[in-house]
Amino acid sequence: MKRQYPARPLVGVGGIVFHRDQVLLIKRKNPPGQGIWSIPGGLVKIGEALREAVRREVKEETNLEVRPEEIIEVVERILPDNEGEIVYHYVIVDFLCAFLGGEHKPQSDASDLVWLSFKKLDTLEINEELKNIIEKAYTLWRQKNDR
Repeated sequence: MKRQYPARPLVGVGGIVFHRDQVLLIKRKNPPGQGIWSIPGGLVKIGEALREAVRREVKEETNLEVRPEEIIEVVERILPDNEGEIVYHYVIVDFLCAFLGGEHKPQSDASDLVWLSFKKLDTLEINEELKNIIEKAYTLWRQKNDR
């Protein structure tokens, strides 16, 4: 599967995980987004259901077990080069995930990870779109956990 200059958009998933009022963030190890804080996630494999992909990607990047619950947002990442050719084109389905357990440590595509208080999202360089998606997920997570 060719990631750069693909023939068609690639499907990815992201996992938004909260635990004790903190959100799980990783620092991307590889392009695109190398060195940027984000949520764990990656590409869906052929024959893999979206929820299976989220579980696998979160485990591969953080060593944590999660249960994908609800789709929060579907986003596009279309990144052209200087000539206007599309270098990357991803369609990403972001899920709110229940934290099940595990010992967190960065792995595979993550160079670092942090559990960050939702109220401190502005202390890391996170794009506004992702902040809004995390906020949307946080609102739903609080509703589910305040019962």
